[in-house]
Amino acid sequence: MRYDSVLLVAFGGPTPGCCQKYNSDICPGEAYCFVEGITGAAESQKERVKDISAHYIKLGGFSPFNELTFTQADALETALQARNLLLPVYAGFRHWNPYLKEVIAEMAQKGHRKILGIIMAPHQSKVSWEWYQQTVKKGIDAVDGEKPTIDYLDPWYTHEGYIGAIAEIIETACGDKLARAELVFTAHAIPQSAADTSPYTQQFGKTGEAVAKQIGKTRFGLAYQSEVENSPIPWTQPDINDWLKARKDEGVDTVVASPIGFLCDHVEVLYDLDIEATETAEACGIDFIRAGTVGDHSKFINMLADFVYEKVAK
Repeated sequence: MRYDSVLLVAFGGPTPGCCQKYNSDICPGEAYCFVEGITGAAESQKERVKDISAHYIKLGGFSPFNELTFTQADALETALQARNLLLPVYAGFRHWNPYLKEVIAEMAQKGHRKILGIIMAPHQSKVSWEWYQQTVKKGIDAVDGEKPTIDYLDPWYTHEGYIGAIAEIIETACGDKLARAELVFTAHAIPQSAADTSPYTQQFGKTGEAVAKQIGKTRFGLAYQSEVENSPIPWTQPDINDWLKARKDEGVDTVVASPIGFLCDHVEVLYDLDIEATETAEACGIDFIRAGTVGDHSKFINMLADFVYEKVAK
């Protein structure tokens, strides 16, 4: 068989359990350590770390990201079994346990040498694809003895399985409000300099265009969320909150937001859309409907399973 295992490569989120970065008597908590692990521990970043970790604390202190990714892995393994492919599916994270390095070491210890990787991000930029691949490479380089190899699935941001799953989720969320609702798609904001050197924003727009066509919408908006506040450099625009305020000025009374740049309902989606954007919409007198992410939707999982099957069958 061309591949002997599958690895979901994802960002990760804080879960209960001390990372032992700090002494127990001064430990600031998992959310703080998680955010600090992303931003770095420089003095200039401390306020930013506190601000972002407060989002996690408001939602209970942890993130459902990892558990939701494990659910996707289980669903994919089951879908592969239905295709008579008995490939184990692992999940590893760049920023929390189980770290990719640990998972790759486990896979190698179990004898896996030919890994098919799936980057759990629909749109490509340095931070959403290249850094993941670099982290995986470091994990493979750290393996003692015979090292596994890895190939990756190609991007699938306009594939009918992904688009169909998003469309169904929007239609279910809106019900009879869909016809009159203004449609907006969101993705994670990235530095404009990174957007200028990657296909990220173009791919995001193509996903939105394909979904809008699927549900019969001729008009839609694109907006970003999770921008670093008070950043000295420009980030992709418009922010979802600014987009909503502009719709108020146009007299729009119903909006459905679909976070197509995310694959599960983790804290950035739950906080940025369900709390901040919802509050903005309420202040603007807008009925705000937030559609879910694809998660383990059958069309999305079956799309991934078909891709894996095609790779293995070659």
